[in-house]
Amino acid sequence: MYLDVVDLRNFYAQPLGVMTRRLLGRAIRARFSDVTGLAVLGLGYATPYLGVFREEAERCIAVMPAAQGVVRWPSSGPTLATLADEMLLPLPTASMDRVLVVHALEMTSNAAEMLREAWRVLAPGGRLLAVVPNRRGVWARIDTTPFGNGRPFSRGQVVALLREALFTPVGWSEALYAPPSGWFLRTAVAFERVGGQLSLPFSGVLVVEATKQLYRPAMVRRPQSVLEPALEPVLVPGGVPAG
Repeated sequence: MYLDVVDLRNFYAQPLGVMTRRLLGRAIRARFSDVTGLAVLGLGYATPYLGVFREEAERCIAVMPAAQGVVRWPSSGPTLATLADEMLLPLPTASMDRVLVVHALEMTSNAAEMLREAWRVLAPGGRLLAVVPNRRGVWARIDTTPFGNGRPFSRGQVVALLREALFTPVGWSEALYAPPSGWFLRTAVAFERVGGQLSLPFSGVLVVEATKQLYRPAMVRRPQSVLEPALEPVLVPGGVPAG
């Protein structure tokens, strides 16, 4: 079940949300380090992290799920955000080079179908970056942040989901090691540094990068052995001459 877009916007306007945007934004930027001349799509509520791509990307747009709602983005200039069914994106096939999925996979009723639609709009060689709550982390257990709502994931679950939608995972990152409390805002950067260096297992979110798999793998079947009929001699009844 999706959070209301107003609740998401209000979270990112608070000090904890500002710090979340800063720390998670670093992990996202490290994965999508160069989008010069590329088309970037934000799916879910990705607008807090799309701004850094606008200056270098050829185009940068946000699609927010109908069940969530939409807000104007950016706040000034032409609107680059739209409302749509996440299972039926209003985009041509193979029209995007990068897709950033935030506050979406854990909220939707059909994550596999959403990913298949993202696969459709990605160009050959395109990349998808999915941000999901870590089921082993504290953030998934506290519903005062968006990452405490919906379904959290383990690494194995994310891999299986991506492969089902014909994506191949190619890289992992983790972020938000500090607990989601205002008491830890001053030390959040230090938590992030130590957690990343030691690869601690209790990060708040998983950040997985995947590439579009162009062809559906075909099952190779072992040819069945051909059975040849066994010939048995026919007995000639006694007293009846053969021929």
